[in-house]
Amino acid sequence: MSKSGISLVLAAAVLLAGCGSSAVPDKASGSANWTTLGTRAQPSRTGTSITRNAGAQWVDYNPPALYPKTVSQGTQYITMPDGTQLAAYVTLPADASGKAAAGTFPTVLIQTSYNGGSAGLGVSALGGADPFIVQHGYATVVVDVRGTGQSQGNWEAFGATEQGDYADVVTWVTQQSWSNGAIGVYGVSYLGITAILTASQNHPSVKAAFPIVPIGDGYRDIVFTGGQVNPTFIPIWLGLVSVLGLTDPILLTDPQVGVATVLQHLLSAVGNFQVPTILQALAGNPGTAYDGDFWRLRSPLETDGKITVPTFIVGGLHDLFQRSEPLSYESVKTQVPAKLLIGPWTHLQAAMGDGLPVDGVPPLNHIELQWFDQYVKGLNVGADKLPNVTQYVLGHGHYVTATDWPHPQAQAQKLYLRGDKSLSASAPAAGEASNTTVQEPLNGLCSISTSQWTAGITGYAPLPCQTDDSVAELTDVVYETAPMAADTYINGPIEVDVWMSTTASDAGLSVRIDDVDGSTVTALTNGIQTASLRAVDASRSRMMNGLMIQPWHPFTQASVQAVGSGTPVLVPVEVFQTSALIAKGHKLRVAIGASDLPQGVPPAPTLLNSLLGALTIYSDAAHPSSVVLPVVPATALQ
Repeated sequence: MSKSGISLVLAAAVLLAGCGSSAVPDKASGSANWTTLGTRAQPSRTGTSITRNAGAQWVDYNPPALYPKTVSQGTQYITMPDGTQLAAYVTLPADASGKAAAGTFPTVLIQTSYNGGSAGLGVSALGGADPFIVQHGYATVVVDVRGTGQSQGNWEAFGATEQGDYADVVTWVTQQSWSNGAIGVYGVSYLGITAILTASQNHPSVKAAFPIVPIGDGYRDIVFTGGQVNPTFIPIWLGLVSVLGLTDPILLTDPQVGVATVLQHLLSAVGNFQVPTILQALAGNPGTAYDGDFWRLRSPLETDGKITVPTFIVGGLHDLFQRSEPLSYESVKTQVPAKLLIGPWTHLQAAMGDGLPVDGVPPLNHIELQWFDQYVKGLNVGADKLPNVTQYVLGHGHYVTATDWPHPQAQAQKLYLRGDKSLSASAPAAGEASNTTVQEPLNGLCSISTSQWTAGITGYAPLPCQTDDSVAELTDVVYETAPMAADTYINGPIEVDVWMSTTASDAGLSVRIDDVDGSTVTALTNGIQTASLRAVDASRSRMMNGLMIQPWHPFTQASVQAVGSGTPVLVPVEVFQTSALIAKGHKLRVAIGASDLPQGVPPAPTLLNSLLGALTIYSDAAHPSSVVLPVVPATALQ
């Protein structure tokens, strides 16, 4: 097929995708044309497509404050069964004089690793109480998790002991004189992860959850995406927790207690968790570099299916946990009231709900209040009638609502990477050319990955290369469609199946998906994959109308497959979900290279096996490299 026919084929496929979608009520086990993505413990299952609530619209819930002020109590300590004391900071509604209001209140519980006692900024994203929430009749309790902030113990980032503490903290809250026994768990990032893990424990006092940018899979989302260790955010994050654990105000107010706590944190960081974990990852230690119990325990997707309380999940298209935020929603949507909001955000932008209100979507704390008023206070305030799924659509420039994720009208469409560097709906012929690039580990130094994997920190510098992929793809092999004959809407995960060989003994693959308008190459999403970890568990991978669209790689030591020099092998690459409109006249681009340094670098043994090689991408009948896209009718944007 000629290039001019490519967009016509896609447009026709889009129109066909709109036919025959069935109306399936929530919890009615309606069969969809896709399967779910499995977990370590659970294989894929037939998907359920929710079409309920189709006419839902956003409203701004902003009732008058119930109390004029807030008041914070002094630092308190919660004693765990093993004697470890966790620091807790309580903020209560107050009258005009600043005195704590009489009566009992529902509680918003936040569990943080970022020293809640040092937050003091009234910003719940940092571990402080939000005055807006407190003044609307909620107590807020912020607790430093074990081994962080002003709490005693050793930190192990969502380890078994820390997760065991969550239930004891909930029980403590219910025993306080100001508590009415009803709790909503809330938080951003680490705080959102503790919220969703606490929700999965189903303590009877926890009535609802509102996690913002929570992780889903500790291994696959960020730390070892594609089998490559994250060299940017993870060291920054571990260092941040360590520093905040050493800046303990009790050093001044109660040195006898403060010195002992800080010393315990320091010894834990150097000898027990932070420093050893980084070194083990870089060295390729099997217990860390491969998937296993360490990562299973730190992956909420393994327990999300146990959640029985209404859950509202917020994510970002360029967030650290971009991959799993819709997966978390999918895990709970048929068992509890659930909503999903995804903005055009990096991690820091999502924490603040950057740009809201817009397109009718209110500020995040207004949504949080409505969610908790309905499901924690038990008021009928319309939270159940909010849109089920709201996503910002790149290239469209607006938030768009839908009844479900995956989108009920999505259809998988395959395009082939052709020898002439085009993308075509027609399979390649025998003898089509291959394309080669150099294997080097430093690509992507200035790209959307730089901003995404520093949590958005570098995104505040106005560098064009952080939004335009032209520089990042200078050494990549680039495949493009012809200009689109009609708007093409992509919504969901993407799979790129690459037939490749290398002159080294291993290789990494970086895949970028772009919207091309003239000379402007707008980054949409990307994925990376180590070739030797290419094995796929089909029973856990996502299928969509007969095509695999989201591979599930085991990433275990037993799954390692030799690559061999010069031998063509098929490497399925998971490209993280997105929502984007490729406008009429624009091109869709798939760029393939050997590295994306801000996102991941192979552990030392794999890196040494991947250096100084040439990477060849095949595009012939025997080796048909391809991309599988989730295409939704563009009319859904209306």
